[in-house]
Amino acid sequence: MKKVILVILLFNLALVVKAQDEEEEEASRGFKKEKLFTGGNLIISFYTGGMVLGVSPHFGYSITNWLDAAASLNFTYSGETDPYNNKLRQTNIGPGAFIRIFPFNFFFAQVQYEHNFLNLKAIPSNSPAFYIREDVNSLLLGGGIASGRSKGNNTYYFFSIMVDALKLKNSPYVDSYGRLIPVIRAGFNIALFQGNRQGE
Repeated sequence: MKKVILVILLFNLALVVKAQDEEEEEASRGFKKEKLFTGGNLIISFYTGGMVLGVSPHFGYSITNWLDAAASLNFTYSGETDPYNNKLRQTNIGPGAFIRIFPFNFFFAQVQYEHNFLNLKAIPSNSPAFYIREDVNSLLLGGGIASGRSKGNNTYYFFSIMVDALKLKNSPYVDSYGRLIPVIRAGFNIALFQGNRQGE
């Protein structure tokens, strides 16, 4: 139920911003290379007995002044050790896509889908290690702040915090007890072909 409420809130937020931006949106119809952007982020998360580290480059397009969409590729490593010295090591790589909604230039809400291919190594404290290969979906929901973003300028640094709403087993963002691990990301967005469009 909480997921449905969050999606409804994000949708309503998008409608409010869209109503404020209708004239500019009308003037910007059609593909424009100046709206392309690239960038990436680092994934760093620590919790009791474990950690998640990773990188995720992206390439996208600014649909409007308040809505960006991008495709991404992520690489994540996570490690966990329980109180009995049982260890889990997981590496995953996979494609994804996200949308960012900017109600303000300095703040955004983000929804990101990922499909990760996992390689899991389990190292029990009293038996030989074994390996598991699987794939799993994640739906990351959260928000963040953007430093340096302004009208006509889509180059900025960002910091975000998200959680995996699907909470599926073997997600790199869920520990072995099924608890959500906050996903903290810091990175940059670089506008391509933008030139001197700032302030338009």
